[in-house]
Amino acid sequence: MTAPARTAGVAPGVAVVVPTHHRPQLLRRTVDSILGQDYGGPIQIVIVFDGSEPDPSLVQESRRRSVRVTTNVHTRGLAGARNSGIDLVGDPWVAFCDDDDEWLPGKLRRQMEQLALGRSRFSMTGSLVNYRGADRIRTADRTSVTKRTLLHSRIFEIPSSSFVIDTAMLRNELGGIDEELPGSYGEDYDLMLRAANLTDFSVVEDALVRVHWHGSSFFFERWKLIDEALTYLVDKHPEFVAAPHGLARIRGQQAIAQAEIGQRGRAIATIGEVIRLNWREPRWALAMLVVLGLPANLILKTLHRFGRGI
Repeated sequence: MTAPARTAGVAPGVAVVVPTHHRPQLLRRTVDSILGQDYGGPIQIVIVFDGSEPDPSLVQESRRRSVRVTTNVHTRGLAGARNSGIDLVGDPWVAFCDDDDEWLPGKLRRQMEQLALGRSRFSMTGSLVNYRGADRIRTADRTSVTKRTLLHSRIFEIPSSSFVIDTAMLRNELGGIDEELPGSYGEDYDLMLRAANLTDFSVVEDALVRVHWHGSSFFFERWKLIDEALTYLVDKHPEFVAAPHGLARIRGQQAIAQAEIGQRGRAIATIGEVIRLNWREPRWALAMLVVLGLPANLILKTLHRFGRGI
């Protein structure tokens, strides 16, 4: 299927789903960055309050820009909140932005210009990673985003806050966001893997989203949940069996998590699996350091200083 048709001279509407949970100041910064886009079409922001009361002061209404607020009526967590917003979308395109991220100037316009060519139903961009006030540029390689490369790498240069997706494909063909993923961890990666079976990806290589890494991030230090979610993800996508380097990467992440929560026997067994799959995968060595007593949180914070994660 091709992307939604565009009426001559009329830029299509985009709905931006923003899940949030008790971060009012960060949320307002996010909203301002979306409303300030120079895109010529209508933009509606759907803010989904997950486990907190909606703030009516955020509501705005105009012909080209609007903000509405709602609550999560699906499973508690990020996946359910996204789906609650997607349910309300009437525009042909839906975009995501986390409540602590920012869209940079020109982001939406440049993506929609590419999508107007009709070759893709899923767009994304590179990013800036901001940690302790310092930005690190992570440009995206448009040639790298295929099902094959996604199995080998999550492609961390591309955040979910850059996604713009054909609403009909997301809702009807993909069935929205997978709410069965433990803690919604990796829901964006799962979505990309599934979408790769249906469409090519449109990639704007420049960094057009600022992603903020900080201690209040939802998944910061949640090691047991991460281990469970990655097990679920591998079981759901059996194609990983044919992508040993990608599977080694995921198992390496799990080994770190297992060691951090005190399951050292499991961690050592998982390290052995990583080495068999790809001995060059660096995460097995990091996991071994955690087995020996180095806190995984310290490793994570150190990597964040260089714009990298585990």
